[in-house]
Amino acid sequence: MGKEELMGTDKLWKLCLKMGIPCVLAQVVNLLYNIVDRIYIGNMPETGGFALAGLGLCAPILTLISAFSSFVSGGGAPLAAKAMGEGDNERAKKILNNGFVMLCVFSVTLGLAAYFARTPLLRLIGASDNTYFFADDYLTVYLIGTLFVQLSVGLNTFLTAQGKSALAMVGVGVGAVLNIGLDPLFIFVFHMGIRGAAVATVISQFASCILVVGVLCNKKATLRLSFNYMKPDFKIIGSIVGLGLAPFVMSATESVIGFVLNGRLKHYGDLAGEGMGDMHVSALAVLQSDMMLITVPVSGFTQGVTPILSFNYGAKNGQRLKNTFLITLVVCWAYCSLSAVLMMCLPRAFGRMFTGKEELLAITDRYLPVFVAGMLIFGIQRACQTTFVAVTEAKISLFIAVLRKIILLVPFAFLFPLAMGVGGVYWAECVADATAATLCGTIFFFRFRKVLRGMVEPVDVQIK
Repeated sequence: MGKEELMGTDKLWKLCLKMGIPCVLAQVVNLLYNIVDRIYIGNMPETGGFALAGLGLCAPILTLISAFSSFVSGGGAPLAAKAMGEGDNERAKKILNNGFVMLCVFSVTLGLAAYFARTPLLRLIGASDNTYFFADDYLTVYLIGTLFVQLSVGLNTFLTAQGKSALAMVGVGVGAVLNIGLDPLFIFVFHMGIRGAAVATVISQFASCILVVGVLCNKKATLRLSFNYMKPDFKIIGSIVGLGLAPFVMSATESVIGFVLNGRLKHYGDLAGEGMGDMHVSALAVLQSDMMLITVPVSGFTQGVTPILSFNYGAKNGQRLKNTFLITLVVCWAYCSLSAVLMMCLPRAFGRMFTGKEELLAITDRYLPVFVAGMLIFGIQRACQTTFVAVTEAKISLFIAVLRKIILLVPFAFLFPLAMGVGGVYWAECVADATAATLCGTIFFFRFRKVLRGMVEPVDVQIK
């Protein structure tokens, strides 16, 4: 019995942990790319505050580029798992290889576009004369590694889809561990500053890319890269884009929010006092880093269980699909709520991870509890949205992705500060997260019952 077939037969709690924990570890290690860069840069002597703001200004652009890999990782991998659940490995191979071609095209197009448009983009986000050159130095070097980012992130989920979640973890882990070691070397020993952080990141992403692509080229893999399957099939590409649109929008809207929040904080911060705009942009980089400590591990767990959901949906095992969702819901909600409570109680401890500057710590002390309060129920949205993607409910997934960031947060970020000043920007994140989670859970309650009724259940499998 192949590893992928165990997704339809193994004990669910054991299987979810077996598939989910390596993906959590992989995502946490991958998070270190951002966290370690920000820790080292934020603690650079004299220029750390402005350099941290510069790195934060790059984040929306880099997030938007990375979001395109979600078409393949979030759309292609669940489709491949579903095809394997239906016994159609040939189609699964075509999905993988068409996804590879898409990622190569995205890399060249996006890397060049971002390079030539970097100056107006950074100014639009809120770069000042104090922060622009730090942002430009980092972004210019980072864009060299666009292909490595797209391939390592976009293809990693295909390892998980065929039951190789441990290898998926190693693929991400190698690069992240390398980045941790190279960052201080290039930043402090070679005196390259923020540019050195970008060089370390590119080298690390290259290492991850080589490992992931190497595993998928192995002849023993159920899904493997092969020139025989790389001829573009526009029906398959259309299916990947259709299902991957929701994960793409989820990631891309994070970029839009970066543009909006940085711009609003710069504007209202400057109104509050000379230079306070740059301080609030730096503070946002800290708060978003702290929030990633909540959202990224949850994203890793859902990435691990998505193939289980998709496989059993393809195999028409409704009870097993339902039980997997319940496990996902419990894990996501428990982790998000407990982590949010911890940050709300200890804001200074989480702020000190990235800076020792009292001006920044004063802002993070005040606004971190507000900023993460919506995470108390965010786990509900994460579990529901993951299941919608897994059962190919693309339209609903897309709506929920747009709801949280575009329909709610963008207007709130413009409206709340009119009454509350700069603090309204932070409150906008909290209210948008909580509202979106509530609406998502309500929609899921009614729609998922219809999905289950439409399935033929071969057996009644209980959670074990």
